[in-house]
Formats: sequence, C-alpha cells, structure tokens
Amino acid sequence: MTAPVARLLCSELRWVFRRPRTLIALGVLAVVPIAMGIGVATTSESQGGDDFLITEAIRNGLVLPIAALAATMLLLLPLVVSMSAADALAGESAHGTLRALLLAPVGRIRLVAVKAAGVLSMTTVAVVVIVTVGLLTGLLLIGTSGQLLTLSGTTLTTAEAFGRIAILAAWVIVQMAAVGAVALAISAVTEHPLVVMAVTVGSLILITVLGAIEALDWLHPVLLPTGWEVLADVLRDPMPWDGLLLSSYRAACYLLIGLSLTIARMATRDA
Repeated sequence: MTAPVARLLCSELRWVFRRPRTLIALGVLAVVPIAMGIGVATTSESQGGDDFLITEAIRNGLVLPIAALAATMLLLLPLVVSMSAADALAGESAHGTLRALLLAPVGRIRLVAVKAAGVLSMTTVAVVVIVTVGLLTGLLLIGTSGQLLTLSGTTLTTAEAFGRIAILAAWVIVQMAAVGAVALAISAVTEHPLVVMAVTVGSLILITVLGAIEALDWLHPVLLPTGWEVLADVLRDPMPWDGLLLSSYRAACYLLIGLSLTIARMATRDA
C-alpha cells in the first residue's frame, strides 16, 4: 500500500516548520529589514552615498523590501535554504530516520519530491517574510509619497510598485530554489548536515569570487549568481525582462540538475 502524497507532504511541512532552528532562521531574516529600516529612518539623505537602493529607501519605504532582498540574497538566504535542504536528507540520515523512510511504502522519486517540496516551502516562506516585514517596516518607519522613483527617472504608482516587488520576490524564490536543489543533491550523499551548508555556501562564495575575475569571462554564463545583480531591473521603467528571464532559465537548469542528481542517488541508496 502506498502512502498518499498529501499526507506525506503535510507531515513533511509540519516537520519543517516545527523545527526550532527553522523558526530562529525565519526570525533572523525578519530582523534584517527591521534593522535596515531603523538605520535608513535615522539616516539623512546626504548620507545615502552612491547606493541607489539605500538612497531611495531613505525617501520611500517601498524600496526597503527590495533592498532587504538584495542584502540577504548573497549569503543569508542561501544559508537558510541550504539548512533546510541539509535537514531534509542528511539530517534524516544522521538521526536514523531516513532508513525508515526508504523502507516505507513510498517510492524513492516520491520521497525526493516531498523533500523538495519542503525545501521549496521553506524558501518561499523565507522570501515572503523578508518582503512582508520589509514593506511593513518601510511604510511605518519611512512612509511613502504614493509614488516610487525608478532608476530611469520616472515614477511608479503604489500599485505598480507592489507589482514590481511581487515580481522580484518570485524571481528570488526561483534563484533560491536552484540553490536548494543543489544543496539537496549534496544532502543525498552525506550524513552530516553541516557539510551540506558548508559546501553550498562555500561554493557560492567561490563562484562569486570567480565571477569577479575577468580572465574567466568564458565561465561566467554558467555560474548561478552571475545574473543576480539584475534584481535592480525591477526599478527600471520600462522594466527589461532579458536579464530576469536569462537568470531564471539558468536557475531552472541548476534546479533540474540538482533534482536529477538527488533522484539518481536516492534510487541507488541502500535502505
């Protein structure tokens, strides 16, 4: 008899969001936009410097969630996502519960799908927390003039600004889902969750360094973080889609490769 997918998914989500470290991680993510909002609210416009996001956030609270996503995307979000992926398989293996899952009447591919759904749920919630807290903090501490100044010098209405923020949030979720898929593949070959986080975050740092080396221009198009700087495109008018779509396509490739490697490993893993 095969266990229903809905029951497996509900059980996985309960397990994911009841972990104390999950709640702590979400709390830390929520603190980031609050700290940025307090800092921006107490900063004069002349102190904004050359950073457009910070300078514009001083004038308009609608920019705060965008600035918060930009600040957390390079390290903190990947760390939280890799932690979730590490707990999904390596953590189960370390606690001896993965063996029971492999012996249960659940297909290996279905098991991977449920674990991947858990990682994706954690990724989505993490991004939503940053955006929601960022918006509330920005509106309460900084306020808004009802319009948002773009990098192109034009203005967007509040509704249009909310739409741009939603697009950016969805784009960040796709990028972090790719990180989660790679971390899940690493999690499938080790019993140590800390190894998963160290390898995933360490690889992102190494890739960022490689991306700054001009002699390696030929390698840059295949590096996942290469297109992450295009998040500022949501503040252009009209909004260019090329960079966002190309980086999303690259993330989809990483997502496919990561899940394929995870399935291949779990299909041959001894119970």
